[in-house]
Amino acid sequence: MVRRLLGVQSFDLSQSQRENIFHTICKILDKTCSLIMHSGSCCNCCSTRLVSKLNLTIVPHPKPYKLKWLNEQGEMMDNQQVKVPFSIRTYKDEVNCDIVRMEVGHILLERPWKFDRKIISNGLTNEIYPHPSWH
Repeated sequence: MVRRLLGVQSFDLSQSQRENIFHTICKILDKTCSLIMHSGSCCNCCSTRLVSKLNLTIVPHPKPYKLKWLNEQGEMMDNQQVKVPFSIRTYKDEVNCDIVRMEVGHILLERPWKFDRKIISNGLTNEIYPHPSWH
């Protein structure tokens, strides 16, 4: 009964994404994956599960560091990276990601990626666009 009531509640589309994170799907090596764009921290991450499933090539991290916030296992050392090719509709890119144990999604892109690529994101429609000046 509650599920049925929640499904018929009306909402203001202009406010529907206001407090949500930017979440979309992308293609990585022709596989559909979950992508989250978050501007609150400074590293691009991908899940250990993604790396394992897609057999991506792991390289040593140039500046290893400790993580504490992504799971309940406490502090862990992030000492590996992987280059991840991805596409969102017609947009294609490749990004270096730190490999972490996370369940929230497959790939988490942070502020440096968005800044370096001059990405414009529309939180209302959940779409991204390269800035017109980006080549």
